[in-house]
Amino acid sequence: MVKVITYGTFDLFHEGHYRLLQRAKQLGDYLIVGITTEEYDQTRGKLNVKDPLLTRIENVKKTGFADEIIVEESEGQKFQDIKKYKIDIFTVGSDWIGTFDYLKDYCRVVYLDRTKNISSTMLRAKEFPIQRIGIIGTGRIAERFMPEAALVSGVNTQCVYNPHMESARVFARKWGIDACEDLEAFYRSSDIVYIASPHGTHYAYIKQALEHGKHVLCEKPMCLKREQAAELSACAKAGNLILFEGIKTAYCPGFAKLLGIACSGIIGNIRCVEACFTKLERPDSRELRDTKYGGSFTELGSYCLLPILKLFGHDYQEIRFETIEAENGIDLYTRAYLRYRNGLATASCGLGVKSEGKLLISGTTGYIVAEAPWWKTGYFEVHHEDPNEVERFSERFLGDGLRYEICDMLSRINGDTRKDFKLTRGDSETMAGIMERFLTECGRG
Repeated sequence: MVKVITYGTFDLFHEGHYRLLQRAKQLGDYLIVGITTEEYDQTRGKLNVKDPLLTRIENVKKTGFADEIIVEESEGQKFQDIKKYKIDIFTVGSDWIGTFDYLKDYCRVVYLDRTKNISSTMLRAKEFPIQRIGIIGTGRIAERFMPEAALVSGVNTQCVYNPHMESARVFARKWGIDACEDLEAFYRSSDIVYIASPHGTHYAYIKQALEHGKHVLCEKPMCLKREQAAELSACAKAGNLILFEGIKTAYCPGFAKLLGIACSGIIGNIRCVEACFTKLERPDSRELRDTKYGGSFTELGSYCLLPILKLFGHDYQEIRFETIEAENGIDLYTRAYLRYRNGLATASCGLGVKSEGKLLISGTTGYIVAEAPWWKTGYFEVHHEDPNEVERFSERFLGDGLRYEICDMLSRINGDTRKDFKLTRGDSETMAGIMERFLTECGRG
């Protein structure tokens, strides 16, 4: 008898799950299916699981493919199960290729091709059908988006569009999705449009997607003009659509905890916020070659402005910029100074100058410091006048963090407004206005 084992969450049971179990059963004579607990899913970074464990077990049982169902509760259990049940073949979907190669020492490992264009046919009775994601753009951030989206229950990435069709085809082949040759076909295949194209294209793509009745998640900066940000927000509201700006820091748990503690009075009244984010890019990178929309501030400024706007608000009294420019006029390093009625702030960012990237929040009785990479906010400290009085806080930051914004957006689409405060319409419009002013003063507006 050839024994096969596979594992999964099997949340919102759909056609892709059915086909995977069907093909897993065909690999041998006896199929064992491991179904994860809610607690284990949380520890491994899978978010937004809807169905309780008993429902997921029942859905797998109904297929008739599983000869035995077990519960997966912890890391390392797969190896123990392979030994315990004398497994011959371990199998999972192809989106996990390479991850479980270490098990080849103990049994055969088979990665099954994922089911493209997952249908929600088997979910029509459910309250929330799977949302199909289409991606515009095939750069580095789109590459990071794919595995992150796979860890959010309730969405499925279906297709990609790039006006450079060969780039779209290469991306689609790598990730097992469709490459759309035109935008009309792309919109027909999508419920959510994720925009990961160059900054200068964001406004037009967002507007077109909203006009096609699609929800939009757009990489930062969403817009480079305040008027455009306001227009798009109004368009989304009129169409009862969700428009999200993808500043991942805004949605990660550690940053929410940091803001809550900062505003709790633990350091008194906040009087200064200093945020710095630098990374060194290659001279031939898009960020340093795009003389109209490239540069340090448009690339990283959104991160540094975020804590300032969340702690001090939108009504700054003054703002000014100082930059170090490359020969082509691109800013290699920029520092923005903001003055508020009761406080000061600086946002420093660089692609060609390296600095100590930290977030420092100064108050009347103490300060909070989060060292780089503070934009992932996994750890921070609260200091007081007594140097021995230090409080330390930590929070898990999973993967690249994009799963948090995808999860929050999906919750918003499904009618949950409790997380709207994380990045508001006013935040996005104010950031767009600051970007506009910066580009104007640099002669690039």
